[in-house]
Amino acid sequence: MKISLTRENLLKVLQTVGGVVEKRQTMPILGNVLFQVFQNTLTVTASDLEIETRAQTELESSDTEQFAITLPAIKLINIVRSLPDGLTIILDFEESRCTLSAGRSRFKLSTLPADDFPTIDLTQAELSFALSQHQLKQLIQHAGFAMASQDVRFYLNGMLFDISNQALRVVATDGHRLSTCVTQLAIDGLTPTQAILPRKGVLELSKLIGDDDALIQFSLAKNYLTVQFEETVFTCKLVDGRFPDYRRVIPQNNTQLLQTDRELLRSLLQRASILSNDKFKGVRLVLSTNLLAVNASNSEQDESHEDMAVDYSGSHMEIGFNVSYILDVLNSMQEDCVTLLLNDANSSCLIQAASDVCECQHVIMPMRL
Repeated sequence: MKISLTRENLLKVLQTVGGVVEKRQTMPILGNVLFQVFQNTLTVTASDLEIETRAQTELESSDTEQFAITLPAIKLINIVRSLPDGLTIILDFEESRCTLSAGRSRFKLSTLPADDFPTIDLTQAELSFALSQHQLKQLIQHAGFAMASQDVRFYLNGMLFDISNQALRVVATDGHRLSTCVTQLAIDGLTPTQAILPRKGVLELSKLIGDDDALIQFSLAKNYLTVQFEETVFTCKLVDGRFPDYRRVIPQNNTQLLQTDRELLRSLLQRASILSNDKFKGVRLVLSTNLLAVNASNSEQDESHEDMAVDYSGSHMEIGFNVSYILDVLNSMQEDCVTLLLNDANSSCLIQAASDVCECQHVIMPMRL
């Protein structure tokens, strides 16, 4: 059995699915990618038992109508990536070996049977709707940075997708901050549903999403989420846990408003972070009428102080924050002006923002310095 395709087409599908493959697997077959040929189309699938990504490409030629085998993922990706542009790659399969030919290069790779490769049944979707890639990309970009990474509360190591009648909301929190964004859907009658996508799933999905208005199909089954692109299908098992009630975390009575230029504040905080504590990244904000002062120090007795004019008419306040949390929010925003809604030195700060397709709220807890 022999197939041929361009180096660019093969590399594209391999790079699309390659991020799913773990370098250390509990099962040897998970180190391989599944090749499925059907009517001159090649489908490449990678899986780690939690995430599955499928990508398709057209073949130049094939001497079989239908065929399936698995090939070692990392080796194959590295070989194809190292080849020059413009080559046609020929894959010749016989028994448990594959010969890859391209120009004057020859490589022989071991294969494993396709029957041993685990795949997810994609026919059990209970809820499905369409939205644009741009919408989904904006949601993840504006909230994903607040996900926990290695929290013992495993349900925080991911992102909540909260679907209501005509809206899709995402929520992420690490217990010290929370970000939530909502976009409107062009469909009604959806059953309210919540699902937690694990952190690796969110990161892999974000790599696949473009920033255009092309529609994608978003589907939920009992224990997995599927996002279908034109030539790619992403599937991920959901986290089996209960996400905390994010609505209770969002401050409702923050009446002290600080308004200023977003870029000026971002630059000031970046400078302050240089001398902040390496571990906790704490800075102290001192607010007085139309003036914000930012102080930072570390264990080596280094100190920084800088102030700037702001629009603030509230009471005098000193409050500490992890500067990285505020910078994450400012870096994700598109507005020229930013508003911080505060209450007192012991209460969380609320920052509201909006893009062309979503509305966001960011909550940052204060810290003692």
